[in-house]
Amino acid sequence: MANIKSAKKRILVIETKTERNKAAKSRVKTFVKKVYAAIEANDKAAADVALKDAISEIGKAASKGIYHKSTASRKISRLTKAVNKIA
Repeated sequence: MANIKSAKKRILVIETKTERNKAAKSRVKTFVKKVYAAIEANDKAAADVALKDAISEIGKAASKGIYHKSTASRKISRLTKAVNKIA
């Protein structure tokens, strides 16, 4: 355990940020699952709507530094490709 006051504060701040990052990643995963569920059901319209929402969430996470921009781009690309395949 840390003895220095600033180190103790860093531990608290890291815990807060970790919780925020986990929540954001979980939210992205939920939206991605919705896209894949629509793809499994062969529902192009629902997949398009879910894709739009998922891209928005992934973009938000990337802008906050939760995902690297390349990671976000890769996720978006793979989702888009999967949705376009059911056309």
